[in-house]
Amino acid sequence: MVARAYTVAFEGVEARMVEVQCAVSAGSPLFTLVGLPDKAVSEARERVRTALQSLSIALPSKRITVNLSPADLPKEGSHFDLAIALSLLAALGIIPADIVEQTVALGELSLDGRLVPVLGALPAAMAAAIEARPLLCPRACGPEAAWVGAAEVIAAGSLAEVVRHYTGQSPLRPAEAGAALPRPPGRDLAEVKGQERARRALEVAAAGRHHLLMVGPPGSGKSMLAARLPGILPPLSPAEALETSMIHSLAGLLSGGGISRERPFREPHHTASMAAIVGGGRSARPGEIALAHNGVLFLDELPEFSRQVLDTLRQPLETGEVMVARANAHIRYPCRLLLVAAANPCRCGHLADAARACARAPVCGTDYLGKISGPLMDRFDLRVEVPPVAWSDLDLPARGESTAKVAARVLEARALQTERLGHDETPGSGAARSNADLNGAALERFATPDAAGRALISRVAERMGLSARGYHRLLRVARTIADLDGSDAVGAPHVAEAVSFRLTSGREI
Repeated sequence: MVARAYTVAFEGVEARMVEVQCAVSAGSPLFTLVGLPDKAVSEARERVRTALQSLSIALPSKRITVNLSPADLPKEGSHFDLAIALSLLAALGIIPADIVEQTVALGELSLDGRLVPVLGALPAAMAAAIEARPLLCPRACGPEAAWVGAAEVIAAGSLAEVVRHYTGQSPLRPAEAGAALPRPPGRDLAEVKGQERARRALEVAAAGRHHLLMVGPPGSGKSMLAARLPGILPPLSPAEALETSMIHSLAGLLSGGGISRERPFREPHHTASMAAIVGGGRSARPGEIALAHNGVLFLDELPEFSRQVLDTLRQPLETGEVMVARANAHIRYPCRLLLVAAANPCRCGHLADAARACARAPVCGTDYLGKISGPLMDRFDLRVEVPPVAWSDLDLPARGESTAKVAARVLEARALQTERLGHDETPGSGAARSNADLNGAALERFATPDAAGRALISRVAERMGLSARGYHRLLRVARTIADLDGSDAVGAPHVAEAVSFRLTSGREI
């Protein structure tokens, strides 16, 4: 007799179904595990054997063979333990084989039979829902997995509870979704004194999901402004929250089974490696750009990042996804994000201050910002100078608008874009489109300026030598500024403001 249970193997955010087959046959006592398991999966034999002994269940003196099918799919992680134990218990006739065969199981076994929480409960529940099967998982993973309402989730604390559940002695109740995490107290834009132009650039970036570069001396408020960006972004839609949480589930960033409607804000240090930013490692785990999906990636001290790391961002910023290619895996992660970067004008940071600048000025500024390649610089829709704030201005009361007021305008502009462009049709996404997604015929239809605007943008494109990408990005920014003004048409004032966000001190940066 061959008993079957099901579990999943992870390929990025996708959970692929794995059939766990167990056969108990005559022969010399041996417990064999096949199907391309890694070290953690191979060690499941000892964990399962000892956990069964803790329940006073002794393995028979027969040959036990467990196969993980498909056999050519790499199996990694300790979450295969529970499915292996279920198939073995079914093969021994301890629990009903027909019920086990309909179950997707996920969980690690401790030696005393307790179920240890594992990563990936949310994508596993999504896979179980597609197959119309219930999911059995550790109790700590239940609130997280239950967010997928289409799948029944049974959460158990130990293997003994699982046996009692399947034998009808003490059925377990379906798990309930964890409470939505409250929005953390934000930092108010009203606290920022001065920097009206940078505040406006922040608003435009949030309204259209445009990438933003801020250049200014140390202490001018670049990081402070970036930290207030999440507060003016619209909350995640249910589809976006689920998609984002699936990535965070694989990375082990979900706590207490709760899902946040707050957009991610990731700020890696400039010493981060390529694998940390793009993703990788032995299991091709998601990197910072995938963890910032549907949110913000803030790169402070941009020129200090490795040139090789920065150049790997170019393609993901265009396509909205990143392929992590390794010898044993090719994993695709979504990374539809808003990139915000900050940089000093030169290494010493005081290029514009003759009294404090170093002896190499102004050559040091050209060399420093020259570390950012032209193609990457071209992907920043907005480039704004952040000048230092005079100490005397810091004693004045803050006169800027609050985060709530700016967020309301951003939300109205995003609503116009969603009504105009709809939602992303990529399977599993459902994210609302923004002006940053305008392309081709849609760009011509919705972002073409009026006669005065066309005349202005033609002169600008010729004088600045804009690339085709830069020209289209200029149109998208102008469309967003028009949306913030509530205007159906893109006029010359909108184009002029969009152009101004590519200039600093009368020159393009």
